[in-house]
Amino acid sequence: MSSGETEIRDDRARGVIEARAGGEVVGRIVYFTLDAPESALVPVHTEVVPAHEGEGIAGSLTRELYAMAAREGVAVAPLCPYVVKWAERHPEEAPVPSGELVAAALDKVKSDPAAW
Repeated sequence: MSSGETEIRDDRARGVIEARAGGEVVGRIVYFTLDAPESALVPVHTEVVPAHEGEGIAGSLTRELYAMAAREGVAVAPLCPYVVKWAERHPEEAPVPSGELVAAALDKVKSDPAAW
């Protein structure tokens, strides 16, 4: 995805969606995948380089995360506070995950902190 001069790319192997501008990383969402109780992307951390805060980068990254999940037919179980708040403000783009899915995501973080 490209937004103006900002390019957003997913690196599934690393579990990172990055926003790049002028060749440099200006923001990212760190996530892991979950297979059960259903396939899901689990965002755990969002960050934007201070010099680029207020430019809508975190929102663009989050929107792309949800769009990517929709294209793949998987859920999103947000644990990152920013993504949780964004999802609350954009219910038409961010389906609410089941309680069971969120619990499974939390369990994975507790049992395997290296997952992210």
